[in-house]
Amino acid sequence: MIKVRPLGLEGVFEIIPEKFGDERGYFSETYNRAKLAERGIDIEFVQDNQSYSARKGVLRGLHYQLPPRSQDKLVRVLRGRIFDVAVDIRPTSPTFGRWVGLELSDEKWNQIWVPRGFAHGFVTLEEHTIVAYKVSDYYSPEHDRGIRYDDPEIGIEWPIEGIEVQLSQKDKEAPLLRNSETF
Repeated sequence: MIKVRPLGLEGVFEIIPEKFGDERGYFSETYNRAKLAERGIDIEFVQDNQSYSARKGVLRGLHYQLPPRSQDKLVRVLRGRIFDVAVDIRPTSPTFGRWVGLELSDEKWNQIWVPRGFAHGFVTLEEHTIVAYKVSDYYSPEHDRGIRYDDPEIGIEWPIEGIEVQLSQKDKEAPLLRNSETF
């Protein structure tokens, strides 16, 4: 059984796989294409990615790829905790520029489904956090884009008060949404 909960922007969902445990540990089917397809998420994944962040406050994003190499993402945390964000960057969408955020953790055992047309990012809330995600298209440097995580017009409420944020140089130089190429 997989629970699928809408998060307030069309196409973005929290997914919670069932977890079976006993004195030995646990077993969980973290991805089942047929079960997700029954709920309207029918995607063939082509690549798995994993990131490790040694420190709390590592912020990755907001990232996306332009068509024809745009990506759907299924994101989960293997160890630690993150605040994960999806931003609607479809100019014709009634929710263009709006965001949703969700805490993902190994303890909550939840995932987020981020479809094409959304920028994605997260900040680590614990040290030694490992994030894994499946994508529906291969990484393409020429289609890779980013948006500033602190764009005031988007207004993401990152839970980073009192945390030293660490960004890559690429993310520090990302443009605001109004100056970005979108879908």
